[in-house]
Amino acid sequence: MNQPYPSETWTPDRRHLSEEDLDAYIAHSAAEARENLWAFRQFMDPMLVQGWFPKDISDKLQLFYNRLIGGKRPKLILEAPPQHGKTRNVQDFIGWVAGKNPDLRTIYASFSNDLGTMTNGYLQKMYDNENYNIVFPDTMINTSNVVTISGRTKRNSSLIEYVGRKGSFRNATVQGQINGKGLDLGIIDDPLKGRAEASSKTIRDKTWNWMTDDFFTRFSEYAGMILMATRWHVDDPTGRFIEKFPDAIVLKYPALSVPHNRRYDPRREPDMPLFPEFKSKTFLMERKDVHTIASWESLYQQSPIVTGGGIFPLDRVKYTKSMPEHRQIKKTVRYWDKAGTQDGGAYTCGVLMHSLHEGGWLVSDVIRGQWQAWDRERIIKATAIRDAEHFGQMAVDIFTEQEPGSGGLESAERTIAMLAGFKAYKDKVTGSKEIRADPYAAQWQGGNITLLIRDWNDDFLDEHEAFPSSKYKDQVDAGAGAFAQLVLKKYAYDTSMKWADS
Repeated sequence: MNQPYPSETWTPDRRHLSEEDLDAYIAHSAAEARENLWAFRQFMDPMLVQGWFPKDISDKLQLFYNRLIGGKRPKLILEAPPQHGKTRNVQDFIGWVAGKNPDLRTIYASFSNDLGTMTNGYLQKMYDNENYNIVFPDTMINTSNVVTISGRTKRNSSLIEYVGRKGSFRNATVQGQINGKGLDLGIIDDPLKGRAEASSKTIRDKTWNWMTDDFFTRFSEYAGMILMATRWHVDDPTGRFIEKFPDAIVLKYPALSVPHNRRYDPRREPDMPLFPEFKSKTFLMERKDVHTIASWESLYQQSPIVTGGGIFPLDRVKYTKSMPEHRQIKKTVRYWDKAGTQDGGAYTCGVLMHSLHEGGWLVSDVIRGQWQAWDRERIIKATAIRDAEHFGQMAVDIFTEQEPGSGGLESAERTIAMLAGFKAYKDKVTGSKEIRADPYAAQWQGGNITLLIRDWNDDFLDEHEAFPSSKYKDQVDAGAGAFAQLVLKKYAYDTSMKWADS
């Protein structure tokens, strides 16, 4: 009896094959896919982009499975750049493992519930695919959605059970509840949302505590663990995992090759792309140009930068002893990052920055202190008067940061009202401090920021060097805010809300 043809996702050229030859070819390919993960991936998707990188991951994951079945309690860390298919590799691995051993219980967790649901849906489509049934006829899921019906094999957006077997796939959220659910294969795909979370020790501690107190306690005696993550911080969960489990195998795939990573990487020259069939060197260099050093090294090169290691490298900043002539200045902004506390609380900081006709940006003054609200407003007004005396009252645009919430709006509006007669605006900020600082940091790293040599330089540089782990971030915040306003082509008037040319 002839085997059924695969679905339209796998279509060999039938013109030169008889019916019997085609059946034999399908049977041979299915048998190979059953034993080899890379062959399985190609059988399931003939349009799969070929290359050294996806094949190498498949080979390493197959070795992991062999160690898992051998009771070795394997631990694997997979570090790879975004949009290179690492999640897809692991999704296919989960499906292949379910076909090889449908009695294994897998729990897949990520910071994003959407990513878990997407992986669940991807697997359901795979299990329904006729190609999969050819390779693994003994691994089946319910033909319809089943959530809680007693005695029925479940199939829903958070749980897939295999018909007549003990195994299952369950997706969960990092720091979510998984009590009472055992696992034989644990997979965590990005435990942290991004650099802002990784920069918070509180969030790093909470995530690690969830991994140790909740996730790890679900492991069966011979369970295996796969951790996929972007290395945002040296003390992130991946770093702690490596320290706790030195026997873990670390697969580190930088987007562009580096000399010290050639032990298993066949790319012999520096700056060769990881997956050129999918992401070219030109594409990667464009990404590198728009990212800060820290973001590029973390996201694409899997090398988190420690404090003082590169976001605002001190050797890239320039200095000048004197102010340029007024005709050399294109635009001037004083940006205030306000705080309402004193005696050890947060600082209020005002950074005066200029864009220059010849290119680059100059920071000529920084006012900073821990003041009560009345003193703070008095100093902001006095500073506006002093700036006007130096540059002209209409030559300086004054911005004050508007924090989220009604209190932030009221505070910003009081400052605007107090500065009547000056060009004053409020700036409603969104996103984390780290993300807002990225464009400013990129120009700093490019050697395009100059400081006027003054007494405030040391504190200003110390905070920038330690950012984002510094205790205070007001000078970076104010610097990033001033830079953003200098490069904007348009901005909104505070009172009329009409657009005006910058």
